[in-house]
Amino acid sequence: MNKKLSIPICLLFLVLGDVYPSNATPSIDPKVMHVVDRLSFGARPGDVEAVEKLGVEGYIKQQLHPESIPEPQGLTDQLSQLETLNLTPLHLFDQMGLPKLPQGQTLTPEQKRAYRQRMAHVLTQAQQRRLLEATESPRQLQEVMVDFWYNHFNVFSRKGPDEMLIGNYEQEAIRSHALGHFRDLLAATAHHPAMLYYLDNWQNSAPQTSDAKASGNSKRAQGLNENYARELMELHTLGVDSGYTQQDVIALAKILTGWTFRRTAQPGVEANGFYFDAKRHDFSDKVFLGHTIKGSGIAEGEQALDILAKSPATAHHISYQLAQYFVADQPPKALVDRLSQKFLATDGDIREVLSALFHSSEFWNAQTYRAKFKTPYQYAVSAVRATGVEVQNFRPIQGLLQQLGMPLYGCLTPDGYKNTEDVWLNPDAMTRRISFATTLASGHLSLITTDDQSMNRSSSSIDPDQLENTLGNSFSTQTRQMIATSPTNLRSALILGSPEFMRR
Repeated sequence: MNKKLSIPICLLFLVLGDVYPSNATPSIDPKVMHVVDRLSFGARPGDVEAVEKLGVEGYIKQQLHPESIPEPQGLTDQLSQLETLNLTPLHLFDQMGLPKLPQGQTLTPEQKRAYRQRMAHVLTQAQQRRLLEATESPRQLQEVMVDFWYNHFNVFSRKGPDEMLIGNYEQEAIRSHALGHFRDLLAATAHHPAMLYYLDNWQNSAPQTSDAKASGNSKRAQGLNENYARELMELHTLGVDSGYTQQDVIALAKILTGWTFRRTAQPGVEANGFYFDAKRHDFSDKVFLGHTIKGSGIAEGEQALDILAKSPATAHHISYQLAQYFVADQPPKALVDRLSQKFLATDGDIREVLSALFHSSEFWNAQTYRAKFKTPYQYAVSAVRATGVEVQNFRPIQGLLQQLGMPLYGCLTPDGYKNTEDVWLNPDAMTRRISFATTLASGHLSLITTDDQSMNRSSSSIDPDQLENTLGNSFSTQTRQMIATSPTNLRSALILGSPEFMRR
C-alpha cells in the first residue's frame, strides 16, 4: 500500500483496543443523534441542526411519510441518467436479453459477450441507484427500509436473468411497498419474476404436467418444486420455529404451481411478466396450516398469502426482525410482543408498526444508544454521508463491500445479510474499514471521477472540525483526546475510524 495512504497505527489501536465507547460527552442532545443514527444511514452536513430545529417527533413523523420530503434536483438529475431503471421486466427481456435465433442456431462468441455486457450494465445501474439514494436522498427511513426489506426478501443477482431483473425488483416490489402494508409487499415479491426465478417457482408444476414444457422458456418443467414455498414460510413470513410441517410445505408448493413468468407480452401476462399457467397448476383441494383451500387456480395462492400475512407467527417474526434492526441484537421480548400486537391490529401496516417502535421506551433506553454495530453497507454509506461528498464513482464503495463480504445484491442464500455484531466485528474487517476511512478522509478515494490519473485531485481532504460538527461531537473522552493530540491530517480518519462511528 502507498505509504501516503497507510493506516495510522494509533487509529488501529484505538478501534481494536476499545470498540465500545465510554464516557461520551456529546455537545448535541443524545436523542437527536440516536434518532438520526437509527432512522437514517447517518448524518450529512447540516442534518443534525435540521433535526434539532424540526424536533425529534417532527423528524420521526416526516421520515414515516417520505412522500412529503422533496428529492434534491441534483439527485433526480443523476437518477434520470440511468436509462435502464424505468424498463419493465418485459422490456428488459426484449432489449437486454438473449437474441432470438432461428431453430438450430447457437450464439456466437460476440453475441454472448454483448449479452453479458448488457446484463452487467443493467446491474451496475441498479447498484448506482441504490447507493445514490442511500447516500444523498433525504428520505432516509425509506432507504433504510429498502435495505431491511431487500435482505428479508433477498434475491441473488448473479443467478441467470436476475442480474438484469434485480433493479426492477427492488424498485417495484421492495421500494414501492417499504412503508405500506406487509400483505402488499408480500404479494409484490411473490409475483415478481426475479423471486420466481431465484427460488425456482417458475418451474413449479403439478406432477402430472412435469413433461410439459415450462411456459415461455426452453427448459422443461421439473414437477413439484418446494424451494419457494419453504422459504416463503421459513424466511418471509412465519419463521422457522413457528410450527408448520413438511405437509404444509408440500401443500403450499402445490398451491403455487403454475406461478411463473413470460418473457414477452401475451394475454394474461402482467406488466412485470408474471403469468399464471393454469395448465401446470394442481387443481386438487389442499389443507394448508389447518385451512382447507379449494382447488380454484390462482386464487389459491392469494388465499395462502392472506393466511400467511395475517398469522400471529408472521407478526412475531417480522416484529422481532424490526426490533433487532432498530433496537438491539437481542431485542426485548416485551417490545416484540407489543409490535406483534400492533402488526395484527393494523393489518400489517408497516408504518404504524415502525411508529410504535420509534415511540417505545425500549427504543429510547439510553443503553440502546450506539448499541448496534454497523454492517459494512451501513458503515460505507454513513462514512460517505458524513463527509458530504457527492459521489459519481461508486467503485471504491463497491470494492469495500466486496472485501468485507457484503457485495450489493450479492448474498447467495435466501436469508440475506445479517445485521448483528457477531457477523461483522473481527480484526480483519476492522482493518479494512480503517483503511477505507483513511483513504476517504485524505481525499484520495476517487468518488468524483473514474479517471485514475486524476485520482489525487478528485476531492480534497475532509475538514475534521466540520466532520466533528456533522456528527454532533459525540465522542468518548478517549477518542476526543486521540483526535486532539493527533496531526491535523489524521484527525478526520480518526473520526471515521473511531469506535463511536463504527456504531449506530
